[in-house]
Amino acid sequence: MIAVAVFDLDGTLVDTPRGIVKTFTAVFEVMGLKAPHPDEIRATIGMPLELAFGTLMGLPAYDEQVTEGIKRYQSLFRDIVLPKAADLLFPGVADGLAVLRDQGVTLAVATSKFYASADALLTAAAIRDQFSVVVGADQVTHPKPHPESGQVVLRELDVPGEDTVMVGDTTHDLLMARACGMRSIAVTYGVHSESELRSAHPAWLADTFDDVLAGITAMSTRG
Repeated sequence: MIAVAVFDLDGTLVDTPRGIVKTFTAVFEVMGLKAPHPDEIRATIGMPLELAFGTLMGLPAYDEQVTEGIKRYQSLFRDIVLPKAADLLFPGVADGLAVLRDQGVTLAVATSKFYASADALLTAAAIRDQFSVVVGADQVTHPKPHPESGQVVLRELDVPGEDTVMVGDTTHDLLMARACGMRSIAVTYGVHSESELRSAHPAWLADTFDDVLAGITAMSTRG
């Protein structure tokens, strides 16, 4: 039985990767730095911002320039991505979440975004009220793929890992799920390729959000 479904945000519920790349590029330009290639930026999606900027800048995560980049990113993200959030939901997400809630499944989000950014994006996309718990990267000591984000969800909802499924588009999500004793569904329409996702051994592969619902239903039926 699946009692709780935990979702990643970027690339799983909302088609934000292009907006994220655009925002990172704008930050580098504003800071007078050469912007990384879009593929380099895209490869950091799913990382906490301090790690992403540190990787792209070649600096430690605690460097002052990284801190400045994060602040500018959060400001520019509100201008570039949030106004389009409702239109960036992947097909079937809004209706699919409502179906799961109607079936008695409790919904949560575990994201590498800071909580305030995740909350703002979910609100702008008009789906925030579907989720009982939202865990951001700044609410844990060790973000994904470390199990802590998932453990926070399990603790707050008082549910065992075996009754929970994690849905995500990167290996970070899938590895976190495994470490928490959760089952996992990998969506192939996000950041990581199908071959990358398969390397983390998800229980189910989904090409669409309808496939996600089918996977959850199948897992519930199997017990």
